[in-house]
Amino acid sequence: MSPLASDTRMTEAASSIRVLVAEDDENARVLLVDLLRELGHEVVAEVGTGEQAIASARAIRPDVVLLDIHMPGQSGIEAAEAITNEVDAVGVVLLTGDTSYSLTDHDVVATSAIAFLAKPAPPRVIDSTVRLAARRARELVKARQDAVDARRELENRKVIERAKGILMRRTGSSEQEAYRILQRTSQDRGEPMVDIARAVIASEPSASNPGRK
Repeated sequence: MSPLASDTRMTEAASSIRVLVAEDDENARVLLVDLLRELGHEVVAEVGTGEQAIASARAIRPDVVLLDIHMPGQSGIEAAEAITNEVDAVGVVLLTGDTSYSLTDHDVVATSAIAFLAKPAPPRVIDSTVRLAARRARELVKARQDAVDARRELENRKVIERAKGILMRRTGSSEQEAYRILQRTSQDRGEPMVDIARAVIASEPSASNPGRK
């Protein structure tokens, strides 16, 4: 059994990655597309220019884009930067046959490239790089969402703390008792506690901006 066939069998059991291939050399593009399919991936688009890569990425939203650095019109770097800015959860892998080419610090940051591969790359390297790019893209999206959720949770806690203070002053209850009032009201009404807390704050005579300090 050939190494490629062995690699293919191993990847068939793994999840398929949706890949967009941007390569202006038609022969190189055909070989790369065939290889990706043999490795068990789904090639959702194959294009020859940076402009086509951007348009396809916007429309199809692939998991990974493989971009040749040198293409007519917009370069792979320019296309990668546009795709990174406009398409969430996409991993970028840059390709080049120019051994003298190196990425600048700006290129790395602007494109969010996971890897920079020299052509031709071994099948095993392409497969592992595509999978790494897809995984890193998902992790980045999750990290961003976690940060948003953490900020929202912090703001909600501030609102609840403020409402607790108002209830403690109004009813003479302890902090724990004020929290239980909010909790019971939330359960009785089937509404989030933070919404109950906002209503408490809004009921203050001096409240000019509900829900905020």
